[in-house]
Amino acid sequence: MVRVRFAPSPTGYLHIGSARTALFNWVYARRHGGKFLLRIEDTDIARSESRFLDEIMTDLKWLGINWDEEPINQSKRFDVYRAAAENLVKSGKAYREGEAYIFRMPAGRVIEIDDMIHGKVSFNTDDIKDQVMIKSDGSPAYNFCCVVDDAYLKITHIIRGDDHLSNTPKQVLFYEALGLKTPEFGHMPLIMGSDGAKLSKRHGGVSVEEYKAEGYLPAALVNYLLLLGWSPGGDREILGLDEAVKIFDIKNMTGVQAKFDLQKLKWMNGEYLAKEKAENLLPLIKRQMADAAKSANCPDDALLRLIDLYRVRIKTLREFVPATDHFFGDGYSVDEAGVEKHLKPPESKKILLDFADLLDKVDDFSHARLEEACRLMAETKKIKAGRIIHPTRVAISGKTTGAGLFEMMEILGKSKVIERMRRAGA
Repeated sequence: MVRVRFAPSPTGYLHIGSARTALFNWVYARRHGGKFLLRIEDTDIARSESRFLDEIMTDLKWLGINWDEEPINQSKRFDVYRAAAENLVKSGKAYREGEAYIFRMPAGRVIEIDDMIHGKVSFNTDDIKDQVMIKSDGSPAYNFCCVVDDAYLKITHIIRGDDHLSNTPKQVLFYEALGLKTPEFGHMPLIMGSDGAKLSKRHGGVSVEEYKAEGYLPAALVNYLLLLGWSPGGDREILGLDEAVKIFDIKNMTGVQAKFDLQKLKWMNGEYLAKEKAENLLPLIKRQMADAAKSANCPDDALLRLIDLYRVRIKTLREFVPATDHFFGDGYSVDEAGVEKHLKPPESKKILLDFADLLDKVDDFSHARLEEACRLMAETKKIKAGRIIHPTRVAISGKTTGAGLFEMMEILGKSKVIERMRRAGA
């Protein structure tokens, strides 16, 4: 049975690159009816914190990644690593240097692996120095404890980033020395920024937590990460986890570094938002409003109408608050260039006030009736409807773009709309 693992270190939040590693391991396991396991790399006891571990676990679940067995913590297995190292010293394959245990690197060996993504890769042991297994402070070295743990967990396939490729020959030698079966390896291309440099803050968020807070949907983030280094074939770009599991083949992963394109992710998130039901977005939107200290006391039915109106116009949930601020009071942001263009000209003020007078006589304040009134006025005055629509939009929302004007007017209500129009036209 296929058994893979993801090994987070609880010294910080879940990095977007690490989330991608976990995702591909999970998909590979599910594709082959195998098991996905967690190994917590908390050997750096001073920097490891339970709050980071809790957040990592939460973020994995948020992404839809579940694990099959109880995670193991490396911090609780120091005795196991020391015992394995002592056995290698007894066999003559390693030696002691003070309190440290060091593996004796054999000379003149060529280590060849058949990488699941890169194909044949060779290493010469003459280029590798003797390897520390247990440090002088008693903590295990990364390459050694990983091998001991992966063998204990019966890991069959190790899928990880290209930055670990140089660790592979060292780990292969540990497997051999300990008399253990060597798993298969697959090294994925790393995620780079859009400029080809290492992914950093200037390219966008680097942790899953940041994207969650920004208002990305987990399905959209997962979808995007799946396309970094792998293609489902054809021109397909939108696919969910279940579909990915059915068609995933690690042989279709490219060995070329993947570039993280924030604009592409935003577009994809917008596609998911547009298709999501308003009631599913409601609690997420209310959280965004609370975080922005905006009125979360808006009745759910009214908020649902707004969500339905704006979910096709925003790319992230965080964009909802500034896009709709004019619905929650008069302290909304104003596009000064829009005011200058559409409200300052005297003829625009006259049109705005005339339209306000017309609306004052309208009993049915539905968007269909409002549009009818606008078109009729434009026809009567022999002007384009835009001459009415643009000043009205800026007057009632402070913006030059947004949802359909007449739908906005219907939700704002007759008194508020006319009040803002007359104030702007004065």
